[in-house]
Formats: sequence, C-alpha cells, structure tokens
Amino acid sequence: MSNTNFTAAVPPESLHPELSERSPVSSLRAEAIARIRNSLRPGQQQMADWQSGPLAISAVPGAGKSTGMAAAAAIAIARQYERSSSRRQLVVVTFTRSAAANIKAKIRKFLRDDLSLPQTGFFVYTLHGLALNIASRHSDLSGLQLENVTLITPTQSHRFIRTAVEQWIANNPGIYLRLLEGHQFDGEDTERLRRQSVLRTEVLPELANTVIHEAKSSGISPEKLREWSKQTTDEYAILSIAAGLYEQYQYLMRSRDFIDYDDMILAALRVLENDSARRIEQNQVFAVFEDEAQDSSPLQTQLLEILASNREYEGMNTDAINRVSTHSSLNLVRVGDPNQAINSTFTPADPIYFRQFCEECDRIKRLATMDQAGRSTRIIIEAANFALKWINKQSSATINNGQKTPDNRQVPFRLQTIRPVEVGDPQNNPNPAPVGRGLELYTPRDIHHTVELLSQRVIELFSKDPTQNSAAILVRENRQGQWLAEALTPVCKEHKITLYDVGERDRRSHVPQEILALLQFCDRPHSPDYLKAALEALVQRQLIPTQDLNALASLPEEFLYPGPLAAPQPEAVQKAARLCRNLLRARLELPLYQLISFLALTLNYDQAELATADKLAERVNQQIAGNSSMGGILSALSEIVSSERFEPVETEDSEERYTRSDQLTIITMHKAKGLDWDYVFLPFLHENLIPGRFWVPPQSQFLGDFTLSEVARAQIRAALHGESAIPDVTQAWEQAKHLKISEEYRLLYVAMTRAKRLVWMSAAQKAPFTWSKPDNLQEQAPCPVFPALKRQFPECVMNLAVMTKPA
Repeated sequence: MSNTNFTAAVPPESLHPELSERSPVSSLRAEAIARIRNSLRPGQQQMADWQSGPLAISAVPGAGKSTGMAAAAAIAIARQYERSSSRRQLVVVTFTRSAAANIKAKIRKFLRDDLSLPQTGFFVYTLHGLALNIASRHSDLSGLQLENVTLITPTQSHRFIRTAVEQWIANNPGIYLRLLEGHQFDGEDTERLRRQSVLRTEVLPELANTVIHEAKSSGISPEKLREWSKQTTDEYAILSIAAGLYEQYQYLMRSRDFIDYDDMILAALRVLENDSARRIEQNQVFAVFEDEAQDSSPLQTQLLEILASNREYEGMNTDAINRVSTHSSLNLVRVGDPNQAINSTFTPADPIYFRQFCEECDRIKRLATMDQAGRSTRIIIEAANFALKWINKQSSATINNGQKTPDNRQVPFRLQTIRPVEVGDPQNNPNPAPVGRGLELYTPRDIHHTVELLSQRVIELFSKDPTQNSAAILVRENRQGQWLAEALTPVCKEHKITLYDVGERDRRSHVPQEILALLQFCDRPHSPDYLKAALEALVQRQLIPTQDLNALASLPEEFLYPGPLAAPQPEAVQKAARLCRNLLRARLELPLYQLISFLALTLNYDQAELATADKLAERVNQQIAGNSSMGGILSALSEIVSSERFEPVETEDSEERYTRSDQLTIITMHKAKGLDWDYVFLPFLHENLIPGRFWVPPQSQFLGDFTLSEVARAQIRAALHGESAIPDVTQAWEQAKHLKISEEYRLLYVAMTRAKRLVWMSAAQKAPFTWSKPDNLQEQAPCPVFPALKRQFPECVMNLAVMTKPA
C-alpha cells in the first residue's frame, strides 16, 4: 500500500458537488449547515461534505473523530429531511456502549441547537447491538429466540470449552496420542500424566478458545478449517484439531440453547440472506456511519455493507468485501485509525480490513484524512511521531532480510504523522502549552524508586490547582496497577489526592463474586471458609467494622448463636453476627429467585451495581429454569465467576468516571483508548512487556518451540487475507510474533497520545520479570524505543542526581 496514495485527501467537489449549484435545502438550514461545517477542521469538513457513496476517513489520535462524525451525521440527517419524505434513518455504529452514548448526545445537540430539527432520524448502536436488533425483529429467520437462549462470553476455562476438549479426545484417541508423544517421549508414567494434564487443561482449551473466536467472527465453518488443514503439512494437523474442537463446541452451544456474541452477528446475516427481510432492513436506512472501524471483524464489516447497500444482494461474503466496498451505491462512511488497532491479538478484530477499505476508497478518490490534532502539546506530538517512525524503521530492518511479506504487514504503523492544528482552530485551547518539559524521561534505580519519583511529581502537579487538571497512570497489565495502588494509597491520603484504581473498581465481576460468597455461606453456614468469605465481602462493603475475621470464622456456631455461658461479644462482633443471621433468615423465608436481589440490597449496592445484580439474577434464573435449587444457583454462579467475562451494567458515563479532575486514575493502556488527561504517567516501560517476548510455557515445550493456538491464529488469518499459501508452523509462529510486537508498539503509541500537557515516562533499571512476583527484582532492559527517545530528546531526560524528595 502506498503511503503517499493512502494519505491523499478527498477533493471537496467530489464529496459536495452541490456547492457550486443551488442547494436543495432551505436557505436557513443551509446557513446552519455552513456554520457547523466552518466550525470544523479540514479533515472533519471532508466528512461533513459527504453526500453519498463510500468514504474512508483515516484519523490520527486527538483529531476529533467523534465530534466530526456527530457533525457529519447531523448534516446528513438535515439533508435527508429536505430531499426525501421517506422515514429512512441514519445508522451510526461504534465500538462500545459508552462511545455510543457519547456520540448520540453530540448528534442530538447539533440537531437541536444548530439545526432546529427534531432529535430523530438516526439510531446509534454497538455492532452487536445492531445485530441483535435485526435478529430479534426476524426471529423466524435468525433462529434466535431471545426468550429461550442464554448469552455467554466464554473463556478457555468455560465448561463448554472443557467439555468440547474431552469429547474431542474421546473421538480422536490416535491424534491425542500423537500430541502426548510430542517431539520425544520415553513413555515414563509420571511424564505421561503431566502431559495429559497440560493438554487437557491448557493447550487444547487455549487452542479451542482462540480458533472458535477467530473462525466464527469470520464466518468460517469447521468444514472450511478442515479444508484449509489439507493445505498444511505440520505434524500435528493443528487446523484439523481446531476444527474438531470448534465442531464440538458448536454442538454443545446449540443443544443447550446458549449463544455467544459471534452468534448475534451470524444470526443477523441469516436474516439478511432473505430477499424480503433484507429489503425491509435496507429500506429503513439511508446510510451507515461507522466509528473505530479498525476494530471490525470480517462479518461485522459484511453486515454494515449489506445495510448500506442500495443494490440487490449478490451473495456477498468476506472474499467480496473489497469489490463491494467501491460500488457507488454503498452509502457507507467508515472512520478509524489503524495505528490505534490494539485488539487484534486477543480478539478477532483485524485492522487489515479497514486498511483495504481505505485503499479501495483511495483508488476512487474517496479517502479523507484527519491528521491535525489539538489534544496534545507539540513536544508530545513530536515524541509520538518520532516513536512511530523509529519503530517502523526498526521493523523494516528486521523483516526485510530477503523474505517478502505482504505490504500491510511490513511495519507496525501506517506512516501518518500527527500535525498540530492551524492558527484560529475552533477548539478551545488547542495544542496547549506544556507543563514542565512536556515530555519527561526517567531511569529510576528500581520500581520502588519509580514510585518515589512518580509520587513527587504528582504532589507537585496537584499542589497547584488540582480542580483544573486531570491525571492518570497507564499500566500495561492489571497486576502493575494493583501494586501501584497499594504503594500510592498512603501518599494520596496524606496529600488528599483522590486515587481511582479502575482495575479494582471495574471488576464489577465483584458483583457475581460477592453474591456467590454470601450464597455459599447461606447454603453452608457452618463452613469456616464460607463464613470468612462472606464476612470479607461485608467488610469490603463497609457494612461491618474491620476485625479479626479468622477468630470469628474459626468457630462458626459460637459466633452465629452464642450460648448463655459464652463470653459477651464486642459490639463489632455482634453487628457482624446479626447481619449474618439476617442472611440465614432470608434464605429460609424468601423464594430462591428473589435471593440475589435481596443480597444486592443488603450489600448496599449503588444503581449500577443493582442493575448488574438484576442482570445476574436474570441470567442465573434463565440458566437453571426447570431445575431450580440452591445447588443449581451456586453451580451457575461459580461458572460465571470462574470462566466468563460477565459484563457489568453501566449507568454512569465511564469517561467521566475515569477523567475527573482532582483525581489520579490508575488504568490499563488498553482501557485508556479514547480517553485523555492533562498529565499521563507511563511507568515500567520494559522490553519484557513492551513489545514483550513471545515464549512457549515450559510445561508445553514437549510439543515444540511454538504454541498451537498462535500458529492456528496466524494460519487462519493468512487464509482469510488471501495469501497464496497457508504458512507452515515455523512461518506462522514468526508471523504471530511480528503481529504481537506490532500491536504492543501501537499500544504504547496510544498511551503516549492520551496526554495533553505532560507525558511522564520511566524504565527502571531493576524490575520484576513477572508482576505476579513484584518483589523478585532483576535487571530489566528498557522498551527499545525508550533509549531512542532519550537520544532524540536529550533536554527531556531528567537528571535524578539533582532531584530531591518532597518535604
């Protein structure tokens, strides 16, 4: 893909042919549209000028994608009001519920305040919400009877995955024996048992989980995987094994009336295969706008293109996406940034499809660029641009060693640098002045020294005017955030700084965990372990005072029902005992289906937690229908807690929670995407995490120097991308490593570009090899781009010798 061609701008006249002619809209509304358009940046204006046909928008971080899309959507709705009396709607699709709520509010504001129009004429969905909406309207075609199915988000420990593995082993003893033998095997019984455990509980469940999501999200059947397997020569026939696991999983899901998120998309596509239903759906839509398009999977892309098409369906499939994308009747605007694609190594999302859409649009001059960004101060922009170019250069030197690779895999980033906005930009305080040096680079002695330096800088920043500033610490993994939260809590309390640990607060899987703890106690109140777990939940919710829970739990009967000769209980113990007895009374007096709601009220949950508990109760009651018992409830809850990603119900805007002023937020780099803060701290930038090392766990090395799941993922993507041959194991493992490294570097780029006025970066000389053992410090190499930044920006390297601790 040519970078020069890729960044070519769309000529305004090609998008807005009516500018030189009399506008069809009324003069007043035309003036309002012109005012909105003139308030936008050049890249945003190109989106607002859209009239019809396909359009790709390639945007850099901080370019104002959501504002530009909201303005463009409002203008498109206004034009639709004037040109047609039909009830066709604009469909806007984005990646998360919070993003959908945000863009919906912005569109409504433009319609109400600027265009004096009803706040209608559009729908905003997540991709799965759109699919579910279509599938539920045509349940006879989709095969999705919502009242009879249960939605799950399984992990590799889910019972369906585990059962699929066991059934595959029973059906394929010969292939399983070949896996047991691995590269070499002396037949020793202890080693055989160890390998069996690794295969059953780790290797095969991981392979199943990876392949099921990769294949289903692309519309690939188990039969297709078997067909692809015939093109490979690996000794284990990995894709054939994957096909068998996938087939067993699908059978289990269908037989128990369970669905996953991919089934929603597939159900919607089944509806759209029907001529009549497809026309009904298409006739309700005049255009589709998609945000965060780099995160779409092939089936999701296909769904949007069918809806956005005004032509007859021609059996469209993933191989036909590029051909259809360029057709003039496709009223589809896709906005994204492949340089912010950070989900493709653990989800089926793949930025290659948005890149291909951009290439196709570029060929017909329907590619617009948004490369001006007002979020960050200039030194942060320069640092992000330098990192992008340096990483690409290093990557090119690594892969251009005589082996030809596909264009879109050659480098981690598309060469599109961020430009500051021009003078007179409409944004408030664009490219703000830096705080301190704007970019500060530290090399602490170890992680404890890191906390000292970070604390010192936080205190300095918050001592000025914390109500006007926001700050966040971005970590690569949750365990780093947990360790930092414990280390920073005393400092923040002393200086009255609000510390918000998103990793802890967002585990609203704490709702299933806490409910499970209380129900297990209600079922077996004389179990010391269950009593202690219930008391810990009550202490965590501040419903009883902190006390020695081991002493209370060691003698459950004496604690719950002290006899007349027992020593008087202190008030704190009495309070805990009364609350526990109330729980036991409720267990006797309430029907089972009301217990979860009662416990949620007892735990004094807030609005969002109550809504999550209601969702949980509905899910559990649905799963145990026809077999209602305490054992059934506990079994269903235990499975949800241990093997699913149970999504909480959000009643508050997550962006507002995470970016409040006068608050220091600890959040992962992945979760920080789409957010920004005045000050961003990036500690622990070490090579073993960014870009990380692709390694084979010691326990599974008997299979070879690769993992089955990553080889299968790379082979499936190669087939989907239309490569001439499916790579062998060695090639697939190298491709998987390259994809992982590229994504980790994009994640660092996303993290750097969250900062407005200061980005604080550090790589300690000593750090843990693994953050599950944070006290085991050893010499750690910095992330390779970190020394390069120090060489490029020597004025930003902090001299630790002259720095002192705060008084």
